[in-house]
Amino acid sequence: MTGVIPDPVLETRVYSFPMRTRFRGIDVRDGVLLRGPAGWGEFSPFWDYDVEESRRWWAAAVEAATVGWPAPVRDSVPVNVTVPTVDAERAHAIASASGCRTAKVKVAEPGQTEADDLARVEAVRDALGPGGAIRVDANAAWDIDTAAARIRALDAAVGLEYVEQPCPTLPELAALRRRIDVRVAVDEGVRRSDDPLAVDLREAGDVVVLKVQPLGGVRAALRVAEAHGLPCVVSSALESSVGIAAGVALAAALPELPFACGLATVALFTDDVTSAPLLPVDGALPVVRPEPDRIDAVAADDGTAARWAARVAAVSAA
Repeated sequence: MTGVIPDPVLETRVYSFPMRTRFRGIDVRDGVLLRGPAGWGEFSPFWDYDVEESRRWWAAAVEAATVGWPAPVRDSVPVNVTVPTVDAERAHAIASASGCRTAKVKVAEPGQTEADDLARVEAVRDALGPGGAIRVDANAAWDIDTAAARIRALDAAVGLEYVEQPCPTLPELAALRRRIDVRVAVDEGVRRSDDPLAVDLREAGDVVVLKVQPLGGVRAALRVAEAHGLPCVVSSALESSVGIAAGVALAAALPELPFACGLATVALFTDDVTSAPLLPVDGALPVVRPEPDRIDAVAADDGTAARWAARVAAVSAA
């Protein structure tokens, strides 16, 4: 990737590796690692994000590579296991093998049924036992009536910690909150807004989901947390361990961390950029910065690298 490296970034490398299970509509994850004076950062917006929205992701990568992150107030971060929209047997196995006491279960997959979702969350409850926490993520797939009915049924079956972005818009979330007794966490409603600091969540949510790249970096995400004054959960944007380290840095810098964070997603990949991937041990991740010593082994092909070079050129243009 020559000709697109802004000062003071020293190097860019493109990675690519398969997913273990199709997730967020993708089978392969790819992105760019940047090396600067502060270490490595990651730029990996999904391909359906336009240039303007991807600029925040670029800012987060440049922050990591050139400035680094605020000092942590904790040395490890509790995390949840993420369970994709797999069948009940596979869901049980993923939750059981994770070592985590909290699970985020994906629901509302196109082509699947309410019964599929129920079977999946019941399998996860069986794997975690009665003391485990279960949250579900619908990725804004439901209307208000559907959300209310599905959430009540899932909560009655397994007991929900919260439901993440069940409906697309903040007014819909506000209306839904008046009809259910389960906490609502806002994800897309914050990170995909024009101004995440100015979004009014007073009626729409109980929890704010923070993602470092979509919000423009660790410091930008900390400002979002402060602006809203709600409990926060830090989640991944499906990054390699280099990008996950930024999420861990954010979670480690928050004054309070009442919920397990959604940062254990490296387990969804068949490979990683480092020989020391950020995988949970006893339900937690350490506050470290992995060295991408396997970047040559997972280097993208020339065509993918060229696509990313064009994307970097576009988002880094003045």
